[in-house]
Amino acid sequence: MTVRSDKARGNAGGNTRTGDAVVPDDSGVHTPDGDGDGDGAGDAAGADGGRPLGSRAPHFIRRSRPLHLSWQVAVFLVGLAVVVAGVIMLPLPGPGWVVIFLGMGVWATEFVWAQLALRWTRRKVAEAAQKAMDPRVRRRNITLTAIGLAVIAGIGAWYLWKYGLTMPWKIDRH
Repeated sequence: MTVRSDKARGNAGGNTRTGDAVVPDDSGVHTPDGDGDGDGAGDAAGADGGRPLGSRAPHFIRRSRPLHLSWQVAVFLVGLAVVVAGVIMLPLPGPGWVVIFLGMGVWATEFVWAQLALRWTRRKVAEAAQKAMDPRVRRRNITLTAIGLAVIAGIGAWYLWKYGLTMPWKIDRH
């Protein structure tokens, strides 16, 4: 986000809070975002057809700079708490990655960088899902899984043949 004084350049209609420049369209009417509808959202909806980037705070909050800044701090702290909880859950029982992405979703309601990170993640997950549907990749994954299970079953069978049902920490006493 670039904050600049459009008034200093003679563009009194510029949005100095969001840094949107005053861009003339074909009709000669100056709109703050350049897409002609004057909603301030611009046309940065992205290639995936998602919602436009930017704050999703209610209008009455976005109208007041101090209130909007307080809102952003609150959203950041809530998102941070959720992400930290997810990181704690990674080695502990619990859905760590799901909670981390939930925290990123909280951040994405207010911060463009989080929105872009989530769009990138969604794109990569969709690409991985598409790649996993390729018959050659599926055949390879099934083969590797079968080999892995056979190795684990072989090690388990060897252990049972050698030691019986004795637990590994009681082998010396057997």
